[in-house]
Amino acid sequence: MVDLRKQLNSLREGVVDIISEDQLLEKLSAGRPLRVKFGADPSAPDLHLGHVVALKKLRQLQDLGHTVIFLIGDFTGMIGDPTGRSETRRELSRSEVADNARSYQEQVFKVLDRDRTEVRFNSEWLDRLCAADLVRLCSNQTVARMLERDDFARRFGAHRPIGLHEFLYPVLQGYDSIVLEADIELGGTDQRFNLLVGRNLQRTVGQSPQVVITLPLLEGTDGVAKMSKSFGNAIGITETPSDMFGKLMSISDQLMARYYQLLAATSWTQVEPALAGGSLHPMDAKKNLAQILVAEFHGATLAASIRESFEDRFQRRTLPLEIPEFDWKAPAPPLMNLPAVLKQCGLVASSGEARRLITSGAVRVDGERVAALQHVLAPGIRRIVVQVGARRVMALLFSENSSQST
Repeated sequence: MVDLRKQLNSLREGVVDIISEDQLLEKLSAGRPLRVKFGADPSAPDLHLGHVVALKKLRQLQDLGHTVIFLIGDFTGMIGDPTGRSETRRELSRSEVADNARSYQEQVFKVLDRDRTEVRFNSEWLDRLCAADLVRLCSNQTVARMLERDDFARRFGAHRPIGLHEFLYPVLQGYDSIVLEADIELGGTDQRFNLLVGRNLQRTVGQSPQVVITLPLLEGTDGVAKMSKSFGNAIGITETPSDMFGKLMSISDQLMARYYQLLAATSWTQVEPALAGGSLHPMDAKKNLAQILVAEFHGATLAASIRESFEDRFQRRTLPLEIPEFDWKAPAPPLMNLPAVLKQCGLVASSGEARRLITSGAVRVDGERVAALQHVLAPGIRRIVVQVGARRVMALLFSENSSQST
């Protein structure tokens, strides 16, 4: 176990609130590893960078000597957390939840220390709750208290339906804390209500109430809503390195600062003054961020290679992310008449313009500058990328079978 003062200072870093710090000090003073709960409903098959904000804090707690309980809400996932929702979630089947839960188990150890982690499923105990148990649990909550939640209040005021099963969600989440005897529970700021229900329910059974630590929410790639697969703005930690790098490069300069602070905090202290002083361009800062995060989940060597590929493709040669395609409907010719090809693809208005561009060095084929009007193609090639200047580009798709001249 690490010195008490050092633990407390570490736990304050990057959090929004600790409820309450006095109780946290009391628990830390006991000198035993604390049980730190973090729950995630497997509503989608992949964890994303929004989850990583919490996972990094959990790893910090593990490094301080504490035990993390990564709780997979395979039971509550069928209900769906109503937090922040304007309408009732679609209910997931057991098979959907089970498939997603398996992928969560594989992914969580990209950040957490396996030896200091307990992976639990709340179906272990929630499946066994009888009607009488549920009634007793619900007797500790009132409808008025539930309607204190902003999302429920908004839906109620707008005459949008609220399912009774949605009222059960925070109660069942709180019951998880009783079963696991959680000392601490982490969650985003949007989870504050649910986490406090856990404290209340623990008191009713004579347990020391869990300390609640809330963390800032990471906005998704749209820069507006919190990162979520259901909002289509997430960056999954198992995405391909190139997809992850590309999505990170698509975020705004304003959002980049937020990602540095929440996902790569140690680097922001160097980045901010360099940006302000003009010694670092925002594009380079964003590439640095993308490389740091890709390296964390895919390795430093691959991250450096992806960055080099990105710079080569999108900066040095300025190819777009999505390249339009032209179906040639014939085999690749051994000798291609470039001016005719450029005109037929619509990249130039006339063969004369094409000849001028080729002789001036403004045309590339598969990234290589060409100077001859006749271009030799390798036997059996099925696709080439032709680029005219900085912005006009087309992928030519050839059919199979025998060669012919064009």
